[in-house]
Amino acid sequence: MADRPWLMRTYAGHSSPARSNELFRRNLSKGQTGLSVAFDLPTQTGYDPDHELARGEVGRVGVPVAHLGDMKELFDGIRLADANTSMTINAPAMWLFALYVSAAGGDASQLQGTTQNDIIKEYLSRGTHIFPPGPSLRLTADLVAWSVRNAPKWNPMNVCSYHLQEAGATPVQEVAFALATAIAILDEVRARSEVTDFAAVVQRISFFVNAGVRFVEEMCKMRAFTRLWDEITRDRYGISDPKARRLRYGVQVNSLGLTEAQPENNVARIVLELLGVTLSKDARARAVQLPAWNEALGLPRPWDQQWSLRIQQILAFESDLLNYEDLFAGSHVVEAKTAEIADGARAELDRVLEMGGVVAAVESGYLKSALVSSHAERRRRVESGEEIVVGVNKFAETEPSPLTAAGAAPIQQVDPAVESAAIASLKEWRQDRSQEAVDAALAELRRAARTDENLVDVSIACALAGVTTGEWAQALREEFGEYRAPTGIAGVSADGGGLADVRARVAATSAELGGRKLRLLLGKPGLDGHSNGVEQIAVRARDCGFEVIYQGIRLTPGQVAAAAIEEDVDLVGLSILSGAHLQAVPEVIRGLGDADIPVIVGGIIPPEDEATLLANGVSRVFTPKDYALTEIIDELVTVIRQANNLRD
Repeated sequence: MADRPWLMRTYAGHSSPARSNELFRRNLSKGQTGLSVAFDLPTQTGYDPDHELARGEVGRVGVPVAHLGDMKELFDGIRLADANTSMTINAPAMWLFALYVSAAGGDASQLQGTTQNDIIKEYLSRGTHIFPPGPSLRLTADLVAWSVRNAPKWNPMNVCSYHLQEAGATPVQEVAFALATAIAILDEVRARSEVTDFAAVVQRISFFVNAGVRFVEEMCKMRAFTRLWDEITRDRYGISDPKARRLRYGVQVNSLGLTEAQPENNVARIVLELLGVTLSKDARARAVQLPAWNEALGLPRPWDQQWSLRIQQILAFESDLLNYEDLFAGSHVVEAKTAEIADGARAELDRVLEMGGVVAAVESGYLKSALVSSHAERRRRVESGEEIVVGVNKFAETEPSPLTAAGAAPIQQVDPAVESAAIASLKEWRQDRSQEAVDAALAELRRAARTDENLVDVSIACALAGVTTGEWAQALREEFGEYRAPTGIAGVSADGGGLADVRARVAATSAELGGRKLRLLLGKPGLDGHSNGVEQIAVRARDCGFEVIYQGIRLTPGQVAAAAIEEDVDLVGLSILSGAHLQAVPEVIRGLGDADIPVIVGGIIPPEDEATLLANGVSRVFTPKDYALTEIIDELVTVIRQANNLRD
């Protein structure tokens, strides 16, 4: 019997609810069968567009949703009872779900889709967490328990290992850490008196995974994932129905594995990664979203997203893949690799559980350090040439690409006016609502937060009263507090080629400047939480002899500048992957004032923006094509020497 095609999605959203709605409807008209909403960073981190930290970030990596009016506009003309909507939202997942239910008219019984709602990986890799682990697990469990009773077709949590792989996780770590997260949530929900059908809870937990270019290994990883989930739900939770124990997962193939150099090669990478999660029927994804070929350059255009959708459609509808049973049943090669990953993940999972579970492993820094260490090892392999990346560390010679030629506009730009329009819309929303109703709803939210009451209903009441995203999150910040996760760089080292020469330059420069260690402050101004790259720079710079000051994510430009002056650093390095560099970097430079401290910047920065930054006082700009970390650190030494008029 032929298998049915998986749900086909495109991760989409930018600028405004109205613009994103146009994109959703256009994608659906092209044959896309599900929606996947990308929210902007202020929405993901619980800030309104007019907050200081939101400056430069509004509408940039996703759609801003500040209130119920925005949610209604986002889905205007789309019947939500018929839609299948995935929302990549975590810390404020309950709030966005409350807005979605309210936009649908209040009846959640027919709603289909997913809230990602996995806060653990935010502490480890993506950085959009708000609250400490305890209250965050409570919010997740509240939404799970409420949804099982009131939205039985909705997946209230999508355990997300996708970002773990991007942060450096090996297949074994990706499987083990994701399963540890699922266990933490299921244990929390099982203890709730309001939950009467625990099998229904297990059946509604889904996973969202990554798939890299090593597609045979990725396929075996998913077969191991399926095997271990069946074991855990049967043995730990006593689920007897095999259907309820089935691993249900969606996937986005690896975006951070795409390259800025020769970006046309990314199409081949995307196809191979898609095969890793579709070839094996016994471990096939039920929903797939593919990145666009040019995501390492910036925000994809609608045409780029269409290309990714067509790749899925050709595999599902033109090939004969879905006509067969599992192609690898009985393969001793596949079975051996699957068993190897399963055994390794089982041992790693046991190690985490012995620590007290995934929350304890986050708070101790064990998980973050493990990911940073694995990522450092992979970077070492790429730098040494042991791991080949075509067009980057091998076969770099190339012809000019017509896809990125001058005038081809290879990415979509977000109009800076989007932010002021969102702020104006928010101001109008606040003026038109009943402040008395808002105050009463927020007071009830705070009261309920101080009890063990489920917070979904009071959140829906807040949505209907006109409360904004920032107000909902701020009320819970005041009750639960905020959390800064471990950076994971302490104790990690990854020796690479050429370190001795760079160490000698660092030592010589230090001696010429008076003998104090060279001090490097690394900062991530704004709301961009993708810290994998800056963590690797921190590790390599420290290995080369720098004193590294890195306070983690989510600082204002003023805070970064003030820290640089207070710490009397020799160099400031800024990491911005959200596209907000033209706003955040000049603010840091202005904040430094008369302090003669050079600034370098790393991120996904188009050539024209690179020229602008250099013209406005930035000493160097590094982008994903600059993969050799030791060479980057050597260049940082050159910047310091030039700033201090030292001769080489």
